[in-house]
Amino acid sequence: MQHRLLVLENFIGGKFIPCRSHIDSFDPSTGEVYCKVPNSGEDEVAAAVAAAKEAFPDWSTRSPEQRAQVLNKLADLIEANLEEFAQAESRDQGKTITFARTVDIPRSAYNFRFFASSVLHHTTDCSQMDHMGCVNYTVRCPVGVAGLISPWNLPLYLLTWKIAPAVATGNTVVAKPSEMTSVTAWMMCKLMQEAGVPPGVINIVFGTGPKAGDALVGHPDVPLISFTGSTATAQRITERSAPYCKKLSLELGGKNPALIFADADLDQCIATTVRSSFSNQGEICLCTSRIYVERSIYPAFLERFVAAAKKWKTGVPSDPSNNNGALISKEHLEKVRKFVALAKLEGGTIHCGEGVDQLDLPECNTSGYFMPATVISGIPDSSPVMQEEIFGPVTCISPFDTEDEAIARGNCVRYGLAATVWSKDVGKVHHVAKRLQAGLVWTNCWLVRDLNLPFGGMKSSGVGREGGKDSYHFFTEVKTITIKH
Repeated sequence: MQHRLLVLENFIGGKFIPCRSHIDSFDPSTGEVYCKVPNSGEDEVAAAVAAAKEAFPDWSTRSPEQRAQVLNKLADLIEANLEEFAQAESRDQGKTITFARTVDIPRSAYNFRFFASSVLHHTTDCSQMDHMGCVNYTVRCPVGVAGLISPWNLPLYLLTWKIAPAVATGNTVVAKPSEMTSVTAWMMCKLMQEAGVPPGVINIVFGTGPKAGDALVGHPDVPLISFTGSTATAQRITERSAPYCKKLSLELGGKNPALIFADADLDQCIATTVRSSFSNQGEICLCTSRIYVERSIYPAFLERFVAAAKKWKTGVPSDPSNNNGALISKEHLEKVRKFVALAKLEGGTIHCGEGVDQLDLPECNTSGYFMPATVISGIPDSSPVMQEEIFGPVTCISPFDTEDEAIARGNCVRYGLAATVWSKDVGKVHHVAKRLQAGLVWTNCWLVRDLNLPFGGMKSSGVGREGGKDSYHFFTEVKTITIKH
């Protein structure tokens, strides 16, 4: 079996470069090793940064139209190979083939198209000072080599969300995907030459955070870091990059509340909230993990929500009838299970899912990292189960009495990424949304995204925003020029 393992290589300066040592990567649906990922460190990162630095002068002086042409071609090639990418993403990450096919890979191609277009539509500022005989204007210049670190939950989707604006604005890139989900990034490297990406413009180095990530963040020639991942890792990145005064964009965890008022459209609300709680195995930073329901409708909501959660099918990722596949790793599954065990210990009720419902899996998948959609009630807000990001198919439901109580409880965690509000009262929706401490608030819907608009969180959910204008500002430096005439 050993000889059939996929062995990945780093992509540096337009070439695949083998690595001396490797890390095992597992197929989450079987628990077996299926891929060897480079265990890169300082040498590999230094080579990639050198290649990116060398490519920068030429790439940064190309017109936005020329760069857009390359990004659009890359999008075409990803779309032409969509099925192959979707199969690989599903196998590598554990998500269902349906989710990879309809969400991850189409969005990856769209990220390139969006920023290829968006970069053509920004204008800069000008101000006149006639009394001084001066005119002032601003220009925006690319920063240099961008260090991009992306997570394992939406591997190609979040990697391209960073690469696209970085290269569209004229930077060159050294990217490090998660060592647990590196395959689609490696597949994309095979398309670079055909897309017309010059050698060194996009370099991908595979490896762990403590080794490859640390080398990238601490490299003096990488002035900018965009990171998506855990709050703990972001603290380390902030400390490591502080001596160099690097520009940072940090998109971190969430413990997102849903506030459901008595006048909500329950049919729509339950269908959407099941999706927002359990999509992609609950491994999305925007997933709903705390559901607060107005007391008068709480019993009816709980009953209907549990019934809907039981219908949310978990199983083999390749089966199109399944809603969820496997969690990313054995360690992660154990971590998520510990939260459910703690909830039980604290007197919570596990209505369905972990420890309640058995999964019916084929023989070859019995060692996979599966967990059914799990609904818990009766947990106090002070519990770690209600305070910490679980990042699995687990959500907690609790009743509230007043609007003020709902908002206070929605805000009572250290995170502030996203929230959802369900009510037919337009006035209420507006002022509740205003008072919630979250970078994104969806009302009567979830995960509707206009990529032009800012994305990011408050409090421990991150620093900075990305999106059309925000990404443009982050990946460029502004310069004010004054001309006296």
